[in-house]
Amino acid sequence: MLLAVLFANSEGNILVERFNGVPAEERLHWRSFLVKLGADNLKGVKNEELLVACHKSVYIVYTVLGDVSIFVVGKDAYDELALAEVIFVITSAVKDVCGKPPTERLFLDKYGKICLCLDEIVWKGLLENTEKDRIKRLIRLKPPTEV
Repeated sequence: MLLAVLFANSEGNILVERFNGVPAEERLHWRSFLVKLGADNLKGVKNEELLVACHKSVYIVYTVLGDVSIFVVGKDAYDELALAEVIFVITSAVKDVCGKPPTERLFLDKYGKICLCLDEIVWKGLLENTEKDRIKRLIRLKPPTEV
């Protein structure tokens, strides 16, 4: 299960978060842990270079895209390889929406579309859509047509 997807700015402020199956009392712990993990390790990392961590038998894959840090947390079937695929789909969708690796300002300007993309990619803790064209069709709020 995908437990969390978080986007944070360079100062460690959460821009977007999605938790699945994580009790409310544990979310603060995860927020602070992931922000600290990013602050400790993401300095000087290239765009889309993946870093991997493990915490409490849970896998974490994280990266930087422009001015935004992206964290994906999973367990069970969502090991580091599956999470790498998830984060690839998310970064591709964000780049498509923004037209380039986003600055924080651009990310916030496109916030609504990014959230729609995220909702189409991850549904109730599972990877739902990975195809770029399908995600684009779904966020236009039109029913997809079969080709």
